[in-house]
Amino acid sequence: MNMRPARKEKVLKCFYITLLSFLLIVASENGLAQPAAIEDTTKVISDIGRIESPESSSSAYGFQELWNQSDLVARITLLILLGMSIGTWTIFISKYIEQINLSAQCKKINSQLAEKLDFNALQEKIPESSSVGLLIKASLDAKNDLETIKGVKNDEDWVVNCIQEGILEFELKLHKGLTFLATVGSTAPFVGLFGTVWAIYHALIKIGLVGEASLDKVAGPVGEALVMTAIGLAVAVPAVLGYNWLVRRNKVLLRNISSLSNKLMFKIIMRQTI
Repeated sequence: MNMRPARKEKVLKCFYITLLSFLLIVASENGLAQPAAIEDTTKVISDIGRIESPESSSSAYGFQELWNQSDLVARITLLILLGMSIGTWTIFISKYIEQINLSAQCKKINSQLAEKLDFNALQEKIPESSSVGLLIKASLDAKNDLETIKGVKNDEDWVVNCIQEGILEFELKLHKGLTFLATVGSTAPFVGLFGTVWAIYHALIKIGLVGEASLDKVAGPVGEALVMTAIGLAVAVPAVLGYNWLVRRNKVLLRNISSLSNKLMFKIIMRQTI
């Protein structure tokens, strides 16, 4: 009879110890799982925030971020492309204005050719520094030479040679600056391609230093590479289009000048000037 209470006490101790051990295991498991759950929840919330705020994600990779993430070589490449673009538009606008002025001057000379031609009055209206002014000066020199040297043989050839020199000077001045447009149109895509290759190389170096190819580590350099290509094309396309358009307009002007020079030669040879 005395053994039963002792046995009951021993059984109760084993039960309490087992229950306490179970509670400790459950508590420890809940304690370890809670930070992981909180971390997963935080990550999901941050991902949702990124998706719901496109303005912050788009502004993170703008031109300012591109410049900040670029190294010295990439920045020099960007400055070269910027200089090409500024030079292209400057030459295009200046040549277009020059062509408009030349067309107006040609019309002015044609109106004078309908009557007796006064070279002195015409030279006052058209400055000698202009391309048409060079042609007028050559014609005036030929006229003065014929009046000074009486009875010169082959006077027609003399007049033709003088005016042809004026046309050559006119043509050289008309094509001035177009070589730059042609150079930009042919080289700007390759400059942009160089920037792309260098940016990809830069991105690979970053991946190697970080040790992981996460999006936030490589998105900047990869975006830099793509933007370099786009900038190169954006510089080259206006240069090519502007070059072709200006060359076509120059051909029209040269045709008008050729017709105008023939009329001037006829006027000088026939001595129909005042």
